[in-house]
Amino acid sequence: MSKMLKVTQVQSYIGRPEKQRKVLRGLGLGKMHKSVILQDTPEVRGMIKKIEHLVASVEVKGNE
Repeated sequence: MSKMLKVTQVQSYIGRPEKQRKVLRGLGLGKMHKSVILQDTPEVRGMIKKIEHLVASVEVKGNE
């Protein structure tokens, strides 16, 4: 089983720079309290780092 991350948007993107909005869209987010489960890759970790003030992430096991 590979590592997965559950990423949930906890802050609104209103008033945020366009770059941050694009990162949210790239992760599959855009609405408050929406969650997505993504592969734990360096690319995804980097995207989360850019918008860590807008999202919450936790590690989950493979198929949760």
